[in-house]
Amino acid sequence: MFKKKPNIKPLSPLKSSDRRRTADQIIADFGLQVPVDSSAEAEDKAASAAPLTALRKSLLPENSQSARFTTTAGPDLKQVSGTIYAGSHEGTGDEQRILWVKVEDKMYPTVYTLWHNPGIVPLLHTPQFVVEKLQGGADLMTPGLQRGPPFPAKATKGAVVAIASLEAPTVPMAVGTCEIDVASLQEVRGAKGHAVQTFHWSGDELWAWGPSGKPGLEPPDHLEGWADDKAGDADLAAPMDRLDLEGGHDGGVALDSVPTDRPDGEEVAAEASRSKNDLVEEVEEPELTTKEIDEAFTNAFLYGVKHHMDHNKDHPTYGLDFPLTQSQVMSLLVQPFLPTYTPARTASLQLKKTSWKNAKKFIKHLDKEKIIKSKERGGSEVVILDIDFNDEHIKSFVPYRLPKKESATTTGVKSDSASSAAGEDIGQKLQIVSLWRPKEKLAFVFNASNADPRGYYTLKELRQLLSAYAEKENLVSPKNKRMIKINPQLADALLTSSAADDRALAAGEIPIDALAERMQAASSPFHAILRNEATIADAKPKAGLPPKIHIVLETRSGNKTVTKVSGLEAFYVSPQPLADELRKTCAGSTSVERLQGSSPKNPVMEVMVQGPQKDAVVRALGKRGVEPRWIEVVDKTKGKKKG
Repeated sequence: MFKKKPNIKPLSPLKSSDRRRTADQIIADFGLQVPVDSSAEAEDKAASAAPLTALRKSLLPENSQSARFTTTAGPDLKQVSGTIYAGSHEGTGDEQRILWVKVEDKMYPTVYTLWHNPGIVPLLHTPQFVVEKLQGGADLMTPGLQRGPPFPAKATKGAVVAIASLEAPTVPMAVGTCEIDVASLQEVRGAKGHAVQTFHWSGDELWAWGPSGKPGLEPPDHLEGWADDKAGDADLAAPMDRLDLEGGHDGGVALDSVPTDRPDGEEVAAEASRSKNDLVEEVEEPELTTKEIDEAFTNAFLYGVKHHMDHNKDHPTYGLDFPLTQSQVMSLLVQPFLPTYTPARTASLQLKKTSWKNAKKFIKHLDKEKIIKSKERGGSEVVILDIDFNDEHIKSFVPYRLPKKESATTTGVKSDSASSAAGEDIGQKLQIVSLWRPKEKLAFVFNASNADPRGYYTLKELRQLLSAYAEKENLVSPKNKRMIKINPQLADALLTSSAADDRALAAGEIPIDALAERMQAASSPFHAILRNEATIADAKPKAGLPPKIHIVLETRSGNKTVTKVSGLEAFYVSPQPLADELRKTCAGSTSVERLQGSSPKNPVMEVMVQGPQKDAVVRALGKRGVEPRWIEVVDKTKGKKKG
């Protein structure tokens, strides 16, 4: 929920009476047991009240402050407001951190409160690699639940729970709400659906908040008080961290065929062995060779051309407007048509892993094969001037299965059958640029190259700056140029206490690619959506990951279906002209209204069309430069999420 930084008003001190009343309400809501001092005499009221006072201070320290906040959540950007409670626990020396969040009438503890108050909420477990996905904002799916059944008795539907990894079972890393009665589950293997809706996690904007701007505190290695009585999980977690995630679960995280039974003694070893032999080998396929990756990209291009020929037969150039830039070639003719592999092998399908390394050389290769005619432009880019649609490579190409149906939709090309009601967005060209802004602890990397430590950088630029820093500090391994020696600054800024980082520290070196990934994770995501000839210099990057246009199919008035479209403004699409065009192409009524929950000052408009018109909407957006991968489709008429 807090991937985006909330708008927090100035903090104000919490009155003693308000603090006690709020703490007592927390104790009541979470059913906490107040310790009893058996040595205190009944007449000694101060001694009898001491345990309650101590519990109150532990939950809400005496220095606690509160403030109102607002943020947005969900695909509809619903406005959410509430109260945060910040403070620091006595004797820790830490600066103030957000300890509790109140939304509507519900209180949620943050990880800082959980680290100081063991057992105040039920603790659920899942493997570390699933926790990492939760820290990206995903929800926990039912098959991802581990160390049960039985599960904690208080983990009922609507209950606030904490989530820890099997590798660090006593350290809560996320907080959420049970969407089902987890306590009553008898079996999770083969189950489907959400188990926990994630609210907050270690690494989000609540965790990162602090009055001085310092980054959030790293989690401890072990905590006393949280139950850790199930032996063997650490051993079983080792093979699990290599399993792939199961897709198609509404953005949540699940496990694929992970055993949930927990036998004892010799059966634990047998189960762990079965996990390694039967499960890990099943998904651990070797990476694609360079030759196979080259063939995949060439075939994707041929597929893209063939697809445009089949779907734009009446257009003289089959719906393609020449010249085609490198970015257009990759986004229109290559990326949507890359072949399907297992998730592990799909990660190999990157242009940098081809023999050409970049789009410019790839296009020149196609020119050399006489499939296309290209020309250099500006010395740094190659454009396609023409495609030989009669080339034998294209004519004899046999299509293959694609990852998603929407991947093969013709998008982003200008159509000569534009609606008379179309606006200026028809035929526009859009580009989404993902940027990262480094946090303060990475300043030393940028200072080495005299770069702005608070600037915005692409992933490629981050890696280049990291390489420059390594060369300047003589950290590049003489035996292997891809390995970087770890100095204290890099260790403090980018490495954690995970097993992989511990091995890297022991070796004294780490691959530069792995270090670049940690550098990305230690930076805040931003994005810019560029229109037509605009460059990144013309745009003001916005915080967070790039948005998506949302298409929702719903049933109304019994069995009537409507299609709703929102999030158009960020992509420079005018809602009213789009509605006018859809009214004609779909032969049904349309309307444009402000999306419920959006700000009246900066409203998000919603276009509604009669009938199940997803495909028509996608085609209309394609004429406006919107690619299918920027669209999220939710079909509520079937209870499934697509796209």
